[in-house]
Amino acid sequence: MAMTTPHIRLGVNLDHVATIRNARGEGHPSLADAVDLALEAGADGITMHLREDRRHILDADLEETAARLADTNTPLNMEMAVTEEMVAIATRLRPPWTCLVPERRAELTTEQGLQVTTALSAACARLAAADIKISLFIDADPAALEMASQLGVNAVEIHTGPWCRAFAADGDGSPREQDEWHKIVAAAEHCAAHDLGFHAGHGLHYDTARKIAGIKGLAEVNIGHFLVGEAIFYGLGEAIRRMRTALDEGAR
Repeated sequence: MAMTTPHIRLGVNLDHVATIRNARGEGHPSLADAVDLALEAGADGITMHLREDRRHILDADLEETAARLADTNTPLNMEMAVTEEMVAIATRLRPPWTCLVPERRAELTTEQGLQVTTALSAACARLAAADIKISLFIDADPAALEMASQLGVNAVEIHTGPWCRAFAADGDGSPREQDEWHKIVAAAEHCAAHDLGFHAGHGLHYDTARKIAGIKGLAEVNIGHFLVGEAIFYGLGEAIRRMRTALDEGAR
């Protein structure tokens, strides 16, 4: 009997389409058109990070995308800091997924995983009560994984940035790359043992996505900056299709 290749969900983060639009303070490029194009090209979901300083997407972008996706039965994954403002927005909009992330105003991008403590319990309870699934963006750290299990969230998204940087700087199979890789594999094993969804994201490109897709139990990756960068050369649709192919090849 033939084995079925696992389908790893590809969440496409379109924040940086909004970054380009915001540079001129006008309406081009259209975020709505980017959402439609991503779905046509094979995205399984759309990820958007509403930051406290609104440097990427704006509130209206999130609301319009939520409404647009509701008509297509495609999940919206709202990345958000654990603040009263963001929890209130999420519980009002009720996206299918939220991903709780750390956030510092001075950072260029998310620099590390969320510090997972019992202080997250109240926010998680409010989101769960609104029938919103919750993932935590965390480092591949045993203590963070154990606390995530205790909080009862649906999934963790492992911060793949340290591994991707080692892959780029030292090469696949180098000691530093292997050290970071084994941490991710151990995280996947923890998730499997604790009925916790295993997602991954940050810094992934075609080669790293292809390799990580081979980890048993990986359910979803979320990729944004790389795809928007590739769109300059190949177009957004083609970049997403190439990423879909990389994931499928790695999962075989």
